[in-house]
This record gives sequence, C-alpha cells and structure tokens, in this order.
Amino acid sequence: MTLRTLDSLGSLEGKRVIVRCDLNVPLRDGIITDDGRVRASLPTLNALINAGARVVVCSHLGRPDGAPDPQYSLAPVAQRLSELLGKPVAFARDTVGESAHEAVDSLEDGGVVVIENLRFNPGETSKDDAERGAFAAQLAELGDVLVSDGFGVVHRKQASVYDLAELVPSAAGLLIATELDVLDRLTENPERPYAVVLGGSKVSDKLGVISHLLPRVDRILVGGGMLFTFLKAQGHAVASSLLEEDQLDTVRGYIAEAKERGVELVLPTDVVVASSFSADAEHEVAAADAIEDTAFGASGIGLDIGPETAARFAEVIRSSKTVFWNGPMGVFEFPAFASGTKTVAQALTEVDGLSVVGGGDSAAAVRQLGFADERFGHISTGGGASLEFLEGKKLPGLEVLGWQ
Repeated sequence: MTLRTLDSLGSLEGKRVIVRCDLNVPLRDGIITDDGRVRASLPTLNALINAGARVVVCSHLGRPDGAPDPQYSLAPVAQRLSELLGKPVAFARDTVGESAHEAVDSLEDGGVVVIENLRFNPGETSKDDAERGAFAAQLAELGDVLVSDGFGVVHRKQASVYDLAELVPSAAGLLIATELDVLDRLTENPERPYAVVLGGSKVSDKLGVISHLLPRVDRILVGGGMLFTFLKAQGHAVASSLLEEDQLDTVRGYIAEAKERGVELVLPTDVVVASSFSADAEHEVAAADAIEDTAFGASGIGLDIGPETAARFAEVIRSSKTVFWNGPMGVFEFPAFASGTKTVAQALTEVDGLSVVGGGDSAAAVRQLGFADERFGHISTGGGASLEFLEGKKLPGLEVLGWQ
C-alpha cells in the first residue's frame, strides 16, 4: 500500500475536515517565539479552504498532563493562524465539548476553527487503547474526514494521530507528503557524497540513527554535547563536559565500524571550553585532546565546537551533495557559544544539492540565528519523527495512512 493523499478523499466541498497539525510552537509570556510550524501548516490548510471544506484544526501544545492549563492554550496559535491565512479563524475553548461543537456547527464552506489543546484530555496520549479510542470517537463527531498533517507526531500512537484515522476516512496532508519525499531521498539512492551532521546533547538520542545510517553514508560529522563521549572513547580527558559513560563502548564500536566501512568520521579538533554553564561564562578555545589544559582545568565545560572544527565541518558540508543535519553544535542559545552552529547552518545554505535541517533544536537554531527557511533545501517539522524514520522504524501515524 502507498500513502493516502488528499486526492483519495474526493470532493471536500461542504465537508467537515479535521486537520491534525503539529502547532506545538514555543511560547514566552503568551507570545509565539517561532511560528515555523504554523507556517508549515499553511499549504494544506489553504488547499482545504480553496476546496470549500469546513476546516477543524487540532493540535497539541506542550505537556499539560491531561488537564486544561492556560499556559498551554492554543489561543495564540489561532490568532497567528488568522494573520497568516488572512481571514478570521474561530477558536473553541474546549476540545470536544460544547464550545467545540458550537464552533464547528457555525462553520461555513472555507471556514476555519481551531479547537483547544488535544492534550487537555488524558485520552489523547493514553497508553490504554480503550481510553484513547473513546477520545478519538469524540473527536470523530466533529468531522467527516481526517487529514493528518502533523509530521512531528506521526511516531506517536495517539488518539488524534492513530485511532481517529481508523474511525473516519483519512489521508495525509501536503506537509507529511513533502516530509516523506525528502526522507525518501535521504534513504533511497541519495546523491553522493552523502554527509550526516549530528549534534545535540546525548549520543543515546542518536544511537538508532547512527547504526542505521553508517552503512548508507559517506561522512558523519559529530558535534554538540555528544562529541565528548566520542573524545572520551578515544582516550581523551573531557574535564566536566557532558559525558555518557555508559555509551563509551558503543561509541568505540561506531568508530571501528566507520573505519571498516570506509565512512569518513569527522570529529572535532578543537572545542570552546567555558568556566561554567552560563551565557557570560569565561571561555577559551582548547585542542580537543587537551581540554583540561585550559585555565579552568578539570572544571571546564565544553559548550561549542572550536573555530578550526567549524571551518572543517563547513568544508565537508559544502563538498557534499546530500546533507542531513540534526542537533546544534553547541549551546546556541548563548551567543558566545553559537558560532559553531551558525557556521554549520551557513554551510548548509551553500550545498549544491539537497540540504535538510532535521527539525527540533536544529530548526529552532537556524531561525534564532537569523537564517530564512528558504535558504535550506528543507527544514523538517519533526525532529523525533525524522530520526525514527531514518532509524528504519515503523511510524504508527504513517502506517495507519497506508504507508509501508
């Protein structure tokens, strides 16, 4: 079977279409600080509006633990969606209650309503099939069909992602179709050289993707907090930097496998070491094999790749034809330790081929550092989902839409 897309649903004019988006945006004092996921939902929503559908948008935001919590309300998202669509967007104050039903019943063809945070109901994320199914049945009362377009949640077996798709006619939206097309290009006959850039804090978060991609790529570049476990595995002291002692043997195995397969494993040669984990910490550049030789000694903390490493990473990235990047190179939230991530991002914009920013912190980083989305081949909306796809895992939210 192949993925069911919008065309499979036939005419949607006058139909109530539930659209499961991923509008889990960062908020600060009720203000959206990165609307990338909202903008990513627009192609599908506009297609449905133009088709005359009555659009019922649902999403989660944050982790409100199955009960209403004002700090996780989707009200700011509904407002931003209205601005981006250039038309009024109604907002229901509950998920499947009286407000939601009234708002949906009031929709006209081409109208849009956002219902409140799905995770205000414990059934959305329940591990109990019956509880999850009961909530899905309540959601099904709001629509005639489901368009699943929240790629960031397709790796979760949740009521709005999985169970609802079994209760009403369902298909993937344009965002999911685009994400899968890009991921397919990363896994099936990618143009070479093919480089994967991995960062973020922990090796353990990337074990599956490293294992699955080692036989498929030409180059792996390692930065972020996970680099220190690689350095330690090679016998280097890492002072007080982030370290996963329990992964040292696994990392040694990766290093050996890369060598055996002829995969170029590019590890940092220098690191920015700080006196503490803070934005204004004193810091200096140290050789990767001499981190404890800084003024901070054994208490130093590595918070970014060094300039020599950043330049080397950029060179490797620019000379590749396919690049997948997941995880920042350092603590980019602190300007003093954002240089490595910024250099890598800049290099991705200069790739003569396919460059993919793998969602999550990487997507947040490129936007915070001032890069426009259009400068990259693709910015994924689903960090965890992207990684699990690249690990070769089955994703329940895709399987229920016919993807094999």
